[in-house]
Amino acid sequence: MARIGFIQNELDIKLLVLYIMDRVAAPIGFFTLVDMATCDEGVDYFQLTQAINHLVETEHLALTDELYAITEKGRRNSEICENSLPFSVRAKCNSRLQELNATLRREAQVQASVTEREDGGCTLTLSLDDESGNLVNLSLFSGSKEQAERLAEGFRRNPERVYHSLLSALKQSAIEEA
Repeated sequence: MARIGFIQNELDIKLLVLYIMDRVAAPIGFFTLVDMATCDEGVDYFQLTQAINHLVETEHLALTDELYAITEKGRRNSEICENSLPFSVRAKCNSRLQELNATLRREAQVQASVTEREDGGCTLTLSLDDESGNLVNLSLFSGSKEQAERLAEGFRRNPERVYHSLLSALKQSAIEEA
C-alpha cells in the first residue's frame, strides 16, 4: 500500500524527529514526541519508534528519566539536513511546536511540590518565574498530603492570582503598619 504524505522512509523520519527535537523548548516524553512527529500522514508508528530508538543508540538523542532531549551531535545533524524536509512538513511542525513550547515554558515557570514531613503533615513549595527570573518562592505547612496536593493544583491552574493576592496582602499590611 502506497503511503500518503511527504515522509517516505526511515531517513525522513529521523530528520523529522531531529527537526522537532531541535526546536522543542524542553525535554519531552515518548508520546509527546510521537504526537508531534505524526504531523505527516507518511509517518508509520513502528518505523518512528525504531527511528527514535536508533537516534538514542547513535547519541543524536538522549533519554533521561523517560524524557528525550537532543544532543549536540543531533543538533548539528539537524541543522545540516533540515532543508531536506519538505516545507509543508516543517510548517506543520512549527505550528504544532508553538503550542507545545508555550505549554512547556509555562510548566517550567510554575512549580509546585509536596514533601511529607517526618513530624507529620507536608510542606507545600510553590515557585513562579517569568522571563527575567524568579518572582516568588513560598513554602507552606499543610496538615495533610491531600490538602497540599489540592493547593498545589490550584496554584498550577492560576499562579498569577496567587501571586497578585500575596502582593496585595503584603501591600495592605505595609499600609496598615505605616
